[in-house]
Amino acid sequence: MSTIKNNDTTDKNFMITICKNGPYLISGGIPLSQKIIKYDNKWDSCEWQDDRTFPKKDTYALCRCGHSKDKPFCDSSHIKINFDGTETAHPTDYNKNTIRLDGPTLTLLDAKDLCASARFCHRAGGIWNLILTSDKPGDKHIAIEEAADCPSGRLVLIDKTTKKTTEPFFEPSIIVIEDPSIGVHGPIWVRGGIPIESAEGKRYATQNRVTLCRCGKSQNKPFCDSSHYPEEKQ
Repeated sequence: MSTIKNNDTTDKNFMITICKNGPYLISGGIPLSQKIIKYDNKWDSCEWQDDRTFPKKDTYALCRCGHSKDKPFCDSSHIKINFDGTETAHPTDYNKNTIRLDGPTLTLLDAKDLCASARFCHRAGGIWNLILTSDKPGDKHIAIEEAADCPSGRLVLIDKTTKKTTEPFFEPSIIVIEDPSIGVHGPIWVRGGIPIESAEGKRYATQNRVTLCRCGKSQNKPFCDSSHYPEEKQ
């Protein structure tokens, strides 16, 4: 998958630094808010609902062990539970299972390792079916909407006519995802090309949108792999 940045953050202090076996340290005054996944009458994810905006701070620490009593913020529970936050994702190639699906007007790049189980891709028969019928205006429009709503960046579309990626625009921001309909706290949605630095001081490939694990169970740390989800991911 190609690296995408909407905003040049090189002249700003935006940074997410991963603490060894500890929280995500956020610096640069990155806006933090919370969104809830809403569903339609078929129980498909259909909308991001604004839920809460946190007071702006220059620095703050977000829990990644899943045990904080002050979610989404760290309360040092990682020390009490002896959290193993060992990072296993490759800094520049953490989407090792990317497949390509070509339709009549759109190409889908599907990085399955990055799935965060937000499930916006299931609506109207699923984005994979919509890609194959994307010569129909309605199907193309829905497919583009579904890819744009994918918080993890798993789903990326390329317009076959223009050869351009149909990527949503985001200002640098961090979103805490809540999924109350299935009773889980979702991952941390990082938007707008914010740099992420490992505990070893290495930069991960910068993406326009990516999700970080906050349940502590991911096998692709620091990124979400749907381990918070109660059922097996697609």
